[in-house]
Amino acid sequence: MPADLRIVNSRVVTPAGTISGGVAVEDGKITAVGSKETLPEADEEIDAEQNHLIPGIICPHNHMGLSAGYENDYHTQFELDMETETRACLKGGVTSFFTFLLQEEPYMSDMDFFVNTGEEQSYIDFGFHAIIHQDHHVEEIEQLADDAGIRSFKLFFNMYKKSAPELGIGHSDAGRVYEVFRKTSDMGGAVVMFHAENDDLLQKTIPQVRDEEGRDSLRAWADSSPGIAQAMQVEQIGMLCEETDATAYVVHNSAKETIPVLEKYQNRGVQLYGETLPSFLANHCEDEDVGLWGKISPPIRYKEDQEALWAGLRTGALQHVGTDHCPYPREFKGERNGSFWEGPPGDQGLQTFLPLMLHEGVNKNRISMERLVETCSTNTAKRFGLYPRKGALVEGADADMLIVDLDKEVHVDSEWLEGLGNDWCSAYDRTLRGSPSHVITSGKVVVEDDEILTEKGIGEYLPRGPSGVDAA
Repeated sequence: MPADLRIVNSRVVTPAGTISGGVAVEDGKITAVGSKETLPEADEEIDAEQNHLIPGIICPHNHMGLSAGYENDYHTQFELDMETETRACLKGGVTSFFTFLLQEEPYMSDMDFFVNTGEEQSYIDFGFHAIIHQDHHVEEIEQLADDAGIRSFKLFFNMYKKSAPELGIGHSDAGRVYEVFRKTSDMGGAVVMFHAENDDLLQKTIPQVRDEEGRDSLRAWADSSPGIAQAMQVEQIGMLCEETDATAYVVHNSAKETIPVLEKYQNRGVQLYGETLPSFLANHCEDEDVGLWGKISPPIRYKEDQEALWAGLRTGALQHVGTDHCPYPREFKGERNGSFWEGPPGDQGLQTFLPLMLHEGVNKNRISMERLVETCSTNTAKRFGLYPRKGALVEGADADMLIVDLDKEVHVDSEWLEGLGNDWCSAYDRTLRGSPSHVITSGKVVVEDDEILTEKGIGEYLPRGPSGVDAA
């Protein structure tokens, strides 16, 4: 019996290294990896023309429904975003993601809505993290894990203590961090995620930069939250994580000061992991042309911070890359030359995730293709319970794959971009070299030469048990 699909003449990036050959697929699963001669015949064949074949990218960090309150309530906006933003994912090569649930009310009573809406709207497979910012959320943690398949929980450690009350996000002090660590330390597959930024310090630095100095620019935004504001919180997370023997994951590291803190605790065997963003790796605040569209919390920083982050990815101090994608309409975000003290923080990066990592990373020799796959797919699959079903080209895995052409150029504009805010992002109007020519999910070609060939509703919810997702 022939296979359904085989891809040949590719440079296959596998956990054991890059090989010449391809893969065979049957019933949505990879059934063989090897040279063309070892692969079975198939009903359909794709010649990769010596381009790389890699597992689909997995984004661990994005926020569906975040612009709730601007035009729609949270549930309505979540439903809209799960269609538009996953369509953008697919076109850019992101084949699975985890998005954060954020509401003041308990989560369990709404889980059927989140799961069913996702499966009706999404173009990709998806999972959830729960933001724990109210006392009743802490009380829900065991039920979220056991009944909803959510085993990753995010805390805003000190951040939003006083800043941005309009967001309705409750901050976490050291006591809450300790309590959540204690609840999760013996929970199979549990990860506690952190926005680590010290709001107490920002109450002094923001007025200094904004009011006393009268500055309003990308550099001013960076200086209003100095690197130690992030590093000092990472230090406390490391200490509390070590004390409780829990697992911690620090999202969106943007400062050079966080790298040695992460390394210190990792070298001591503490399960403390770090993520950074393409927005930080592809931009720096000395490039003022980025403008308000580069306003993120924590900020895009200086060239030396950018290079420290790339070095951290190479050395292993940083193990993950996510997008922190915030789906905002342009009129909500503001114009590129708008005031940094008025527009909301957040970039859009799901569709540009892989092209930016290829353009700024692989094509500029800052990172190898193998390390890109590790930090943008494999490590995330392992950390959040999807491996080996996702994140690797191995027999038995879901056939979510990308043929990547390092010379293919895409121009980031409203014609190429999908999604709610397809007319802005920090990379807007750039030409990027490196992009997928084919996107394959569950063994079917769903994007070819930037044309989406499928409809919404093909995504599957990925609930996680103590050992991760089911194999099939």
